[in-house]
Amino acid sequence: MKVWLLVYGVFYVVIEMVGHSLESVGWPRITALDVATAVTDAFLTVSVALAVLLALKLGAERWGRSLLPRPGAGEPYEAVRQAPIGVRSWRPEPLSLPAAPPPPVSRSTYSVGAYSGRRRRVAPSFPEEPGHLL
Repeated sequence: MKVWLLVYGVFYVVIEMVGHSLESVGWPRITALDVATAVTDAFLTVSVALAVLLALKLGAERWGRSLLPRPGAGEPYEAVRQAPIGVRSWRPEPLSLPAAPPPPVSRSTYSVGAYSGRRRRVAPSFPEEPGHLL
């Protein structure tokens, strides 16, 4: 069904309900409160009717298949357990880590724990860079 036809039908029903309510009051004695009451009652009635139709449709979609008779319903049904399906990974093997760098052969005077020529321990020198303060 086309949507415009449905909208036109709902609009027609609302107009007819408002007209009926106003006619029951009497056309010469209509006030603004009577019009507002008639419009509110008409839209409330239409919205409740649409909510019931929607609930019926959703209920039919949800439980309609379970209410239909199944072929072979009298026979006992036994679920067959199948083994899980194996899946191969598409990712390649991870790369191995690079080897550690070789240890330094000789120590410089700036390395921590350096020794001078007479086997006396020399404190490391930390030169300051200009402009950098702690």
